[in-house]
Amino acid sequence: MPVYDNTNFISFTKSLLESAKQTSQLLKTVQFLKQQKENIEKVNNVIRQLKAVRELARNNQKLFNIVQDDLREILNSPYIKSHEVNRISDSFNAIIENSLDGMNYIDQILSSNSLKMTDAERAEVLKEMELKSTEMVAEIEAKTRRYREIIAFREMQDKINNREAKY
Repeated sequence: MPVYDNTNFISFTKSLLESAKQTSQLLKTVQFLKQQKENIEKVNNVIRQLKAVRELARNNQKLFNIVQDDLREILNSPYIKSHEVNRISDSFNAIIENSLDGMNYIDQILSSNSLKMTDAERAEVLKEMELKSTEMVAEIEAKTRRYREIIAFREMQDKINNREAKY
């Protein structure tokens, strides 16, 4: 016949109950930590979105400033021919229109619930748009630099062609 030690059995049972309570608490803690991790990821995604939107706004402001100041200077130059004015204006306008379309798309992404996106997907799209806007700024700066170089070359050419000969 097996012999049971009631005292040992009761303490073993108490120990099992205590372990079950601790395990339950650990599971609750793990669940809480998972919830907090998800919250932190959501906050990080929102912060990424805000940074991307801020950078997009900064890039668009750069574009508008370049077009407003530099384009006027380029078009007012006497070394830009009249038939080139439309082509120059159109190339700058195309970049600005592309930028405005991008901003409208971003507005839709941020404000419309019809586009079912997670915060991570939205942040990814905004990051892509930020890269595109950076490329547009680089493109418009390159065009501005190229037109200034053309103006400088034509100015130098004009000085050479119209100098007084003192032989």
